[in-house]
Amino acid sequence: MAVQTRMTKQRKVILEELCKVTTHPTADEVYDMVRQRLPRISLGTVYRNLDVLAESGDILKLEHAGSQKRFDGNTNPHAHVRCSICGKVGDVMNAEYIASARGAEAPGFTIHAAYIEFEGVCDACQTHN
Repeated sequence: MAVQTRMTKQRKVILEELCKVTTHPTADEVYDMVRQRLPRISLGTVYRNLDVLAESGDILKLEHAGSQKRFDGNTNPHAHVRCSICGKVGDVMNAEYIASARGAEAPGFTIHAAYIEFEGVCDACQTHN
């Protein structure tokens, strides 16, 4: 469940920068983006605020075993695709594949959300192989 938190200036800038891109950046990449507007912000502050924004439901945290966490400013229901070679993440927006918990049932559980991730090979990796 989403947790309500105060929207600090730093959080607001991180959210704004993350919502400008569709590249699903890592925390380090978000840090580089945010430093253009807040040059004195620390990497630790960016990490902490990304976690807070994810816990509050303002952004999505994409976690996949064996790879860096990535972040998505688009919280509308959608699935993701991850390149099995380079780890690049993209959006899957086809209506029939949109991640949704509506109507899903599992004995002993109340389902709140669904996250679907496809695996494939991005165009750049296909060109180099």
